Amino acid sequence: MSKDMIAGIRKDRLAAFATREAEAYAKARPKSAKALAKGAAHFLNGVPMHWMADWPMPHLPLVAKAQGARIEDIDGHGLDDFCLGDTGSMFGHSPAPVANAIRAQARRGLTYMLPTEAALEAGRLLTERFGTFRWQIATTATDANRFALRVAREITGRPKVLVFNGCYHGTVDDTFVGLESGKTIASPGLMGQVNDLTKTAVACEFNDLAGVEAALQKGDVAAILTEPVMTNSCMVLPEAGFHDGLRQLSLKYGALLIMDETHTISSGLGGYTGVHSLRPDMFVVGKCVAGGMPTAVWGLNPATAERYNEADAKRAPGRTGMGTTLSANPMQFACLVANLSEVMTAKNYAHMEKLADRLSHGLAKVIDRHKAPWHVVRVGARVEFICAPGPLKNGAEAAFAHQPEVEAAIHTGLINRGSLIAPFHNMMLISPATKKGQVDHLIANFDAILTDLFKAD
Repeated sequence: MSKDMIAGIRKDRLAAFATREAEAYAKARPKSAKALAKGAAHFLNGVPMHWMADWPMPHLPLVAKAQGARIEDIDGHGLDDFCLGDTGSMFGHSPAPVANAIRAQARRGLTYMLPTEAALEAGRLLTERFGTFRWQIATTATDANRFALRVAREITGRPKVLVFNGCYHGTVDDTFVGLESGKTIASPGLMGQVNDLTKTAVACEFNDLAGVEAALQKGDVAAILTEPVMTNSCMVLPEAGFHDGLRQLSLKYGALLIMDETHTISSGLGGYTGVHSLRPDMFVVGKCVAGGMPTAVWGLNPATAERYNEADAKRAPGRTGMGTTLSANPMQFACLVANLSEVMTAKNYAHMEKLADRLSHGLAKVIDRHKAPWHVVRVGARVEFICAPGPLKNGAEAAFAHQPEVEAAIHTGLINRGSLIAPFHNMMLISPATKKGQVDHLIANFDAILTDLFKAD
Protein backbone atom coordinates (compact mmCIF):
# COMPACT_ATOMS: atom_id res chain seq x y z
CA MET A 1 0.00 0.00 0.00
CA SER A 2 1.19 3.53 -0.77
CA LYS A 3 2.90 5.43 2.03
CA ASP A 4 0.35 8.19 1.39
CA MET A 5 -2.53 5.85 2.29
CA ILE A 6 -3.80 4.33 5.52
CA ALA A 7 -6.50 1.64 5.59
CA GLY A 8 -7.36 2.61 2.01
CA ILE A 9 -7.75 6.33 2.84
CA ARG A 10 -5.51 9.16 1.70
CA LYS A 11 -3.62 10.41 4.75
CA ASP A 12 -4.17 14.08 3.91
CA ARG A 13 -7.92 13.49 3.57
CA LEU A 14 -8.01 11.62 6.89
CA ALA A 15 -6.09 14.42 8.62
CA ALA A 16 -8.42 17.09 7.24
CA PHE A 17 -11.49 15.10 8.29
CA ALA A 18 -10.09 14.50 11.79
CA THR A 19 -9.34 18.22 12.23
CA ARG A 20 -12.83 19.28 11.12
CA GLU A 21 -14.53 16.75 13.39
CA ALA A 22 -12.41 17.67 16.41
CA GLU A 23 -13.20 21.35 15.92
CA ALA A 24 -16.91 20.64 15.56
CA TYR A 25 -16.92 18.49 18.69
CA ALA A 26 -15.14 21.12 20.81
CA LYS A 27 -17.37 23.94 19.55
CA ALA A 28 -20.51 21.99 20.48
CA ARG A 29 -19.47 21.26 24.10
CA PRO A 30 -18.43 24.49 25.84
CA LYS A 31 -20.06 23.57 29.18
CA SER A 32 -18.11 20.34 29.48
CA ALA A 33 -14.87 22.10 28.54
CA LYS A 34 -15.47 24.84 31.11
CA ALA A 35 -16.37 22.39 33.87
CA LEU A 36 -13.30 20.25 33.17
CA ALA A 37 -11.04 23.29 33.20
CA LYS A 38 -12.45 24.25 36.58
CA GLY A 39 -12.59 20.88 38.35
CA ALA A 40 -10.49 18.20 36.64
CA ALA A 41 -7.16 19.25 38.17
CA HIS A 42 -7.97 17.35 41.39
CA PHE A 43 -7.51 14.08 39.47
CA LEU A 44 -4.25 12.65 38.21
CA ASN A 45 -3.92 13.89 34.62
CA GLY A 46 -7.44 15.32 34.89
CA VAL A 47 -9.37 12.03 34.86
CA PRO A 48 -10.69 9.79 37.68
CA MET A 49 -9.50 6.64 35.86
CA HIS A 50 -6.41 6.99 33.68
CA TRP A 51 -7.81 5.22 30.61
CA MET A 52 -10.53 7.87 30.31
CA ALA A 53 -7.78 10.03 28.81
CA ASP A 54 -7.58 7.56 25.92
CA TRP A 55 -10.92 8.63 24.41
CA PRO A 56 -9.99 10.32 21.12
CA MET A 57 -12.11 13.49 21.36
CA PRO A 58 -10.50 16.88 22.14
CA HIS A 59 -11.92 16.61 25.66
CA LEU A 60 -14.37 14.38 27.47
CA PRO A 61 -18.07 15.10 27.65
CA LEU A 62 -19.56 15.19 31.14
CA VAL A 63 -22.54 12.86 31.33
CA ALA A 64 -25.75 14.27 32.76
CA LYS A 65 -27.83 11.11 32.57
CA ALA A 66 -28.31 7.83 30.74
CA GLN A 67 -31.35 5.65 30.26
CA GLY A 68 -31.87 2.60 28.11
CA ALA A 69 -29.66 3.03 25.04
CA ARG A 70 -29.37 6.82 25.25
CA ILE A 71 -26.84 9.00 27.01
CA GLU A 72 -26.95 12.80 27.45
CA ASP A 73 -24.14 15.20 28.32
CA ILE A 74 -24.32 18.49 30.23
CA ASP A 75 -24.25 20.42 26.94
CA GLY A 76 -27.60 18.85 26.09
CA HIS A 77 -26.40 16.48 23.37
CA GLY A 78 -28.17 13.12 23.23
CA LEU A 79 -26.30 10.12 21.89
CA ASP A 80 -27.45 6.69 20.79
CA ASP A 81 -25.19 4.62 23.01
CA PHE A 82 -23.61 1.57 21.38
CA CYS A 83 -20.61 1.63 23.72
CA LEU A 84 -22.74 0.83 26.78
CA GLY A 85 -19.86 1.15 29.21
CA ASP A 86 -17.73 -1.27 27.14
CA THR A 87 -20.17 -4.08 28.06
CA GLY A 88 -20.83 -2.95 31.65
CA SER A 89 -24.28 -1.68 30.56
CA MET A 90 -24.86 -4.19 27.77
CA PHE A 91 -28.42 -4.71 29.01
CA GLY A 92 -29.07 -0.96 28.89
CA HIS A 93 -28.58 1.87 31.37
CA SER A 94 -30.53 1.27 34.56
CA PRO A 95 -32.80 -1.60 33.48
CA ALA A 96 -36.03 -1.14 35.43
CA PRO A 97 -35.86 -4.45 37.38
CA VAL A 98 -32.29 -3.72 38.45
CA ALA A 99 -33.02 -0.09 39.36
CA ASN A 100 -36.00 -1.24 41.43
CA ALA A 101 -33.86 -3.84 43.18
CA ILE A 102 -31.26 -1.21 44.04
CA ARG A 103 -33.88 1.08 45.57
CA ALA A 104 -35.41 -1.73 47.60
CA GLN A 105 -32.06 -3.07 48.86
CA ALA A 106 -30.74 0.41 49.71
CA ARG A 107 -33.43 0.65 52.38
CA ARG A 108 -32.22 -2.62 53.91
CA GLY A 109 -28.48 -1.95 53.95
CA LEU A 110 -25.59 -1.98 51.50
CA THR A 111 -23.14 -4.52 52.90
CA TYR A 112 -23.20 -6.99 55.81
CA MET A 113 -20.48 -9.60 55.13
CA LEU A 114 -23.36 -12.09 55.53
CA PRO A 115 -25.62 -13.70 52.90
CA THR A 116 -29.30 -13.06 52.22
CA GLU A 117 -32.12 -15.11 50.77
CA ALA A 118 -31.42 -13.30 47.50
CA ALA A 119 -27.93 -14.82 47.57
CA LEU A 120 -29.43 -18.31 47.48
CA GLU A 121 -31.70 -17.36 44.61
CA ALA A 122 -28.77 -15.79 42.75
CA GLY A 123 -26.84 -19.05 43.02
CA ARG A 124 -29.76 -20.98 41.58
CA LEU A 125 -30.16 -18.52 38.72
CA LEU A 126 -26.45 -18.54 37.91
CA THR A 127 -26.57 -22.32 37.53
CA GLU A 128 -29.73 -22.08 35.45
CA ARG A 129 -28.16 -19.51 33.13
CA PHE A 130 -24.57 -20.75 32.83
CA GLY A 131 -24.47 -24.39 33.87
CA THR A 132 -23.56 -26.57 36.82
CA PHE A 133 -20.77 -24.70 38.58
CA ARG A 134 -20.04 -24.00 42.23
CA TRP A 135 -20.11 -20.22 42.37
CA GLN A 136 -18.15 -17.46 44.07
CA ILE A 137 -18.86 -13.74 43.87
CA ALA A 138 -16.29 -11.03 43.13
CA THR A 139 -16.53 -7.36 42.29
CA THR A 140 -14.58 -7.35 39.03
CA ALA A 141 -13.70 -9.97 36.44
CA THR A 142 -10.05 -9.17 37.13
CA ASP A 143 -10.53 -10.44 40.68
CA ALA A 144 -12.49 -13.46 39.49
CA ASN A 145 -9.78 -14.44 37.01
CA ARG A 146 -7.06 -13.91 39.59
CA PHE A 147 -8.84 -16.12 42.13
CA ALA A 148 -9.54 -18.82 39.52
CA LEU A 149 -5.84 -18.93 38.64
CA ARG A 150 -4.89 -19.24 42.29
CA VAL A 151 -7.18 -22.26 42.59
CA ALA A 152 -5.80 -23.79 39.39
CA ARG A 153 -2.22 -23.50 40.61
CA GLU A 154 -3.06 -24.92 44.01
CA ILE A 155 -4.86 -28.02 42.79
CA THR A 156 -2.44 -28.81 39.93
CA GLY A 157 0.80 -27.87 41.69
CA ARG A 158 1.93 -26.07 38.54
CA PRO A 159 3.08 -22.45 38.18
CA LYS A 160 2.04 -21.26 34.72
CA VAL A 161 -1.06 -20.01 32.97
CA LEU A 162 -1.35 -20.28 29.20
CA VAL A 163 -2.92 -17.20 27.59
CA PHE A 164 -3.25 -16.02 24.02
CA ASN A 165 -1.29 -13.21 22.44
CA GLY A 166 -3.45 -10.07 22.56
CA CYS A 167 -5.82 -11.50 25.20
CA TYR A 168 -8.09 -9.55 27.54
CA HIS A 169 -8.60 -10.69 31.13
CA GLY A 170 -8.79 -7.39 32.99
CA THR A 171 -5.63 -6.44 34.86
CA VAL A 172 -4.40 -9.85 36.02
CA ASP A 173 -0.61 -9.51 36.03
CA ASP A 174 0.09 -12.90 34.48
CA THR A 175 -1.96 -12.12 31.39
CA PHE A 176 0.19 -9.15 30.38
CA VAL A 177 2.42 -11.21 28.13
CA GLY A 178 2.74 -11.54 24.39
CA LEU A 179 4.82 -13.17 21.70
CA GLU A 180 7.98 -11.88 20.07
CA SER A 181 9.73 -14.11 17.55
CA GLY A 182 7.86 -17.05 19.02
CA LYS A 183 8.94 -16.37 22.60
CA THR A 184 6.82 -15.22 25.54
CA ILE A 185 7.64 -11.68 26.68
CA ALA A 186 6.15 -9.26 29.19
CA SER A 187 3.94 -6.61 27.60
CA PRO A 188 6.14 -3.56 26.98
CA GLY A 189 3.58 -1.05 28.30
CA LEU A 190 3.05 -2.73 31.67
CA MET A 191 3.89 -0.33 34.54
CA GLY A 192 5.63 -1.17 37.79
CA GLN A 193 6.15 -4.87 37.08
CA VAL A 194 9.13 -6.34 38.94
CA ASN A 195 8.43 -10.08 38.67
CA ASP A 196 9.47 -12.09 35.63
CA LEU A 197 6.12 -12.91 34.06
CA THR A 198 7.66 -15.54 31.79
CA LYS A 199 8.05 -17.72 34.89
CA THR A 200 4.30 -17.71 35.52
CA ALA A 201 2.80 -17.38 32.04
CA VAL A 202 3.25 -18.65 28.51
CA ALA A 203 1.69 -17.01 25.46
CA CYS A 204 0.43 -18.76 22.34
CA GLU A 205 -1.39 -17.54 19.28
CA PHE A 206 -5.17 -17.96 19.18
CA ASN A 207 -6.32 -20.73 16.82
CA ASP A 208 -2.88 -22.41 17.01
CA LEU A 209 -3.52 -25.82 18.57
CA ALA A 210 -0.02 -27.05 17.68
CA GLY A 211 1.47 -24.15 19.62
CA VAL A 212 -0.81 -24.86 22.57
CA GLU A 213 0.21 -28.51 22.63
CA ALA A 214 3.90 -27.63 22.48
CA ALA A 215 3.44 -25.39 25.53
CA LEU A 216 1.41 -27.96 27.45
CA GLN A 217 3.90 -30.75 26.78
CA LYS A 218 6.35 -29.11 29.19
CA GLY A 219 4.05 -30.07 32.08
CA ASP A 220 4.19 -26.75 33.94
CA VAL A 221 0.85 -25.20 32.82
CA ALA A 222 -1.84 -25.14 35.51
CA ALA A 223 -4.57 -23.63 33.33
CA ILE A 224 -5.50 -22.33 29.93
CA LEU A 225 -7.25 -18.99 30.44
CA THR A 226 -9.08 -17.88 27.33
CA GLU A 227 -11.92 -15.85 25.95
CA PRO A 228 -14.09 -17.85 23.55
CA VAL A 229 -13.53 -15.04 21.03
CA MET A 230 -10.61 -12.63 21.20
CA THR A 231 -11.95 -9.14 21.92
CA ASN A 232 -9.08 -6.99 23.16
CA SER A 233 -8.17 -5.41 19.83
CA CYS A 234 -9.87 -6.38 16.61
CA MET A 235 -12.16 -9.38 17.15
CA VAL A 236 -10.80 -12.78 16.22
CA LEU A 237 -13.23 -15.69 15.87
CA PRO A 238 -12.29 -19.27 16.75
CA GLU A 239 -11.70 -21.53 13.79
CA ALA A 240 -13.75 -24.71 13.45
CA GLY A 241 -12.59 -27.26 15.99
CA PHE A 242 -10.45 -24.86 18.00
CA HIS A 243 -12.44 -25.05 21.23
CA ASP A 244 -12.84 -28.81 21.00
CA GLY A 245 -9.10 -29.03 20.50
CA LEU A 246 -8.41 -26.87 23.54
CA ARG A 247 -10.66 -29.07 25.68
CA GLN A 248 -8.99 -32.27 24.50
CA LEU A 249 -5.47 -30.90 24.95
CA SER A 250 -6.24 -29.58 28.43
CA LEU A 251 -7.50 -33.03 29.46
CA LYS A 252 -4.57 -34.81 27.84
CA TYR A 253 -1.96 -32.72 29.66
CA GLY A 254 -3.76 -32.12 32.95
CA ALA A 255 -4.31 -28.37 32.63
CA LEU A 256 -7.59 -26.76 33.67
CA LEU A 257 -9.62 -24.85 31.09
CA ILE A 258 -10.96 -21.47 32.25
CA MET A 259 -13.45 -19.66 30.03
CA ASP A 260 -13.62 -15.88 30.54
CA GLU A 261 -16.95 -14.67 29.14
CA THR A 262 -16.74 -11.08 30.36
CA HIS A 263 -17.11 -9.73 26.82
CA THR A 264 -18.57 -12.73 25.01
CA ILE A 265 -21.64 -12.83 27.23
CA SER A 266 -22.98 -10.96 24.19
CA SER A 267 -23.08 -14.32 22.36
CA GLY A 268 -26.50 -15.32 23.62
CA LEU A 269 -28.26 -16.80 26.63
CA GLY A 270 -25.60 -18.59 28.67
CA GLY A 271 -22.78 -16.82 26.88
CA TYR A 272 -20.62 -18.40 24.18
CA THR A 273 -20.13 -21.39 26.47
CA GLY A 274 -23.86 -22.08 26.62
CA VAL A 275 -24.62 -21.32 22.98
CA HIS A 276 -21.81 -23.58 21.73
CA SER A 277 -21.93 -26.25 24.48
CA LEU A 278 -18.36 -25.75 25.67
CA ARG A 279 -17.16 -27.69 28.74
CA PRO A 280 -14.71 -25.58 30.76
CA ASP A 281 -13.47 -26.50 34.22
CA MET A 282 -14.05 -22.93 35.38
CA PHE A 283 -16.28 -20.15 34.13
CA VAL A 284 -15.83 -16.39 34.66
CA VAL A 285 -18.11 -13.49 33.77
CA GLY A 286 -18.24 -9.90 35.00
CA LYS A 287 -19.22 -6.40 33.89
CA CYS A 288 -22.92 -6.64 32.94
CA VAL A 289 -23.87 -9.83 34.78
CA ALA A 290 -25.68 -7.83 37.48
CA GLY A 291 -27.08 -5.20 35.11
CA GLY A 292 -24.31 -2.65 35.68
CA MET A 293 -23.78 -3.06 39.44
CA PRO A 294 -20.03 -3.88 39.85
CA THR A 295 -20.17 -7.66 40.08
CA ALA A 296 -18.36 -10.70 38.72
CA VAL A 297 -18.84 -14.40 39.26
CA TRP A 298 -16.54 -17.37 38.90
CA GLY A 299 -17.55 -20.98 39.09
CA LEU A 300 -15.91 -24.39 39.33
CA ASN A 301 -17.47 -27.46 37.77
CA PRO A 302 -18.23 -30.20 40.34
CA ALA A 303 -15.03 -32.17 39.70
CA THR A 304 -12.86 -29.06 40.03
CA ALA A 305 -14.78 -27.97 43.13
CA GLU A 306 -14.03 -31.35 44.72
CA ARG A 307 -10.32 -30.94 43.98
CA TYR A 308 -10.44 -27.46 45.50
CA ASN A 309 -12.12 -28.76 48.66
CA GLU A 310 -9.48 -31.46 49.05
CA ALA A 311 -6.69 -28.90 48.72
CA ASP A 312 -8.44 -26.49 51.08
CA ALA A 313 -8.77 -29.18 53.74
CA LYS A 314 -5.02 -29.85 53.62
CA ARG A 315 -3.69 -26.29 53.61
CA ALA A 316 -2.23 -24.54 56.61
CA PRO A 317 -4.36 -21.98 58.49
CA GLY A 318 -4.30 -18.42 57.19
CA ARG A 319 -5.60 -16.24 54.39
CA THR A 320 -6.13 -17.84 50.99
CA GLY A 321 -5.39 -14.74 48.94
CA MET A 322 -8.91 -14.83 47.49
CA GLY A 323 -11.78 -12.48 48.26
CA THR A 324 -12.38 -8.81 49.04
CA THR A 325 -14.46 -7.40 51.89
CA LEU A 326 -17.11 -5.71 49.77
CA SER A 327 -17.61 -8.66 47.42
CA ALA A 328 -20.73 -10.82 47.80
CA ASN A 329 -22.62 -7.89 49.29
CA PRO A 330 -26.43 -7.84 49.38
CA MET A 331 -26.69 -5.17 46.70
CA GLN A 332 -24.87 -7.43 44.26
CA PHE A 333 -27.22 -10.30 45.01
CA ALA A 334 -30.32 -8.13 44.64
CA CYS A 335 -29.09 -6.96 41.23
CA LEU A 336 -28.00 -10.44 40.15
CA VAL A 337 -31.45 -11.82 40.87
CA ALA A 338 -33.18 -8.98 39.03
CA ASN A 339 -30.89 -9.10 36.01
CA LEU A 340 -30.69 -12.86 35.63
CA SER A 341 -34.42 -13.42 36.03
CA GLU A 342 -35.96 -10.38 34.31
CA VAL A 343 -33.38 -8.81 31.99
CA MET A 344 -31.01 -11.54 30.77
CA THR A 345 -33.83 -13.39 29.03
CA ALA A 346 -34.21 -15.33 25.80
CA LYS A 347 -36.63 -12.68 24.54
CA ASN A 348 -34.18 -9.85 25.13
CA TYR A 349 -31.31 -11.76 23.55
CA ALA A 350 -33.47 -12.43 20.48
CA HIS A 351 -34.10 -8.69 20.14
CA MET A 352 -30.40 -7.91 20.61
CA GLU A 353 -29.25 -10.45 18.05
CA LYS A 354 -31.84 -9.39 15.47
CA LEU A 355 -30.70 -5.76 15.60
CA ALA A 356 -27.02 -6.74 15.77
CA ASP A 357 -27.52 -8.74 12.58
CA ARG A 358 -29.15 -5.71 10.98
CA LEU A 359 -26.24 -3.53 12.09
CA SER A 360 -23.53 -5.90 10.88
CA HIS A 361 -25.13 -6.35 7.47
CA GLY A 362 -25.74 -2.61 7.14
CA LEU A 363 -22.14 -1.72 7.96
CA ALA A 364 -20.84 -4.41 5.59
CA LYS A 365 -22.96 -3.02 2.74
CA VAL A 366 -21.53 0.45 3.37
CA ILE A 367 -17.99 -0.93 3.34
CA ASP A 368 -18.64 -2.79 0.09
CA ARG A 369 -20.27 0.24 -1.54
CA HIS A 370 -17.21 2.39 -0.82
CA LYS A 371 -14.81 -0.44 -1.73
CA ALA A 372 -13.03 -0.02 1.60
CA PRO A 373 -10.51 -2.79 2.41
CA TRP A 374 -12.31 -3.45 5.72
CA HIS A 375 -14.60 -6.10 7.19
CA VAL A 376 -17.25 -6.60 9.89
CA VAL A 377 -17.38 -9.21 12.66
CA ARG A 378 -20.33 -10.08 14.90
CA VAL A 379 -20.62 -12.22 18.03
CA GLY A 380 -24.25 -12.20 19.13
CA ALA A 381 -25.07 -8.65 20.21
CA ARG A 382 -21.47 -7.45 19.71
CA VAL A 383 -20.43 -5.96 16.35
CA GLU A 384 -17.12 -4.47 15.17
CA PHE A 385 -15.96 -2.94 11.93
CA ILE A 386 -12.27 -3.55 11.38
CA CYS A 387 -10.25 -1.20 9.18
CA ALA A 388 -8.35 -4.01 7.45
CA PRO A 389 -9.20 -7.07 5.37
CA GLY A 390 -10.32 -10.19 7.20
CA PRO A 391 -11.04 -12.55 8.70
CA LEU A 392 -8.29 -12.32 11.30
CA LYS A 393 -6.70 -15.49 12.64
CA ASN A 394 -4.85 -14.46 15.80
CA GLY A 395 -3.65 -11.68 18.08
CA ALA A 396 -0.69 -10.76 15.90
CA GLU A 397 -2.98 -10.18 12.92
CA ALA A 398 -5.44 -8.28 15.13
CA ALA A 399 -2.70 -5.93 16.36
CA PHE A 400 -1.58 -5.30 12.78
CA ALA A 401 -5.16 -4.57 11.70
CA HIS A 402 -5.64 -1.94 14.41
CA GLN A 403 -5.64 1.56 12.85
CA PRO A 404 -5.75 4.10 15.72
CA GLU A 405 -5.70 7.23 13.54
CA VAL A 406 -8.59 6.06 11.39
CA GLU A 407 -10.59 4.72 14.33
CA ALA A 408 -10.15 7.93 16.35
CA ALA A 409 -11.36 10.12 13.49
CA ILE A 410 -14.39 7.92 12.81
CA HIS A 411 -15.23 7.78 16.51
CA THR A 412 -15.34 11.56 16.82
CA GLY A 413 -17.24 11.84 13.56
CA LEU A 414 -19.89 9.42 14.83
CA ILE A 415 -20.30 11.33 18.10
CA ASN A 416 -20.81 14.55 16.16
CA ARG A 417 -23.61 12.79 14.28
CA GLY A 418 -25.27 11.37 17.41
CA SER A 419 -23.83 7.84 17.72
CA LEU A 420 -21.43 6.67 20.45
CA ILE A 421 -19.31 3.54 19.97
CA ALA A 422 -16.49 2.14 22.11
CA PRO A 423 -13.34 4.26 21.81
CA PHE A 424 -10.72 1.52 21.62
CA HIS A 425 -11.68 -1.06 18.99
CA ASN A 426 -14.75 0.08 17.03
CA MET A 427 -16.97 -2.08 19.22
CA MET A 428 -20.75 -1.65 19.15
CA LEU A 429 -23.28 -3.38 21.37
CA ILE A 430 -27.02 -3.82 21.04
CA SER A 431 -29.02 -3.70 24.28
CA PRO A 432 -32.62 -4.76 24.95
CA ALA A 433 -33.46 -1.04 24.87
CA THR A 434 -31.83 -0.36 21.49
CA LYS A 435 -34.28 0.53 18.73
CA LYS A 436 -34.23 -0.18 15.01
CA GLY A 437 -34.12 3.57 14.27
CA GLN A 438 -30.95 3.94 16.34
CA VAL A 439 -29.28 1.14 14.38
CA ASP A 440 -30.30 2.66 11.06
CA HIS A 441 -29.07 6.07 12.22
CA LEU A 442 -25.66 4.59 13.08
CA ILE A 443 -25.43 2.91 9.67
CA ALA A 444 -26.34 6.18 7.95
CA ASN A 445 -23.76 8.09 9.99
CA PHE A 446 -21.10 5.50 9.13
CA ASP A 447 -22.03 5.84 5.45
CA ALA A 448 -21.74 9.63 5.60
CA ILE A 449 -18.27 9.40 7.11
CA LEU A 450 -17.02 6.84 4.60
CA THR A 451 -18.49 8.94 1.78
CA ASP A 452 -16.24 11.77 2.96
CA LEU A 453 -13.17 9.61 3.50
CA PHE A 454 -13.40 7.56 0.30
CA LYS A 455 -14.85 10.13 -2.12
CA ALA A 456 -13.38 10.23 -5.59
CA ASP A 457 -11.03 13.07 -6.48
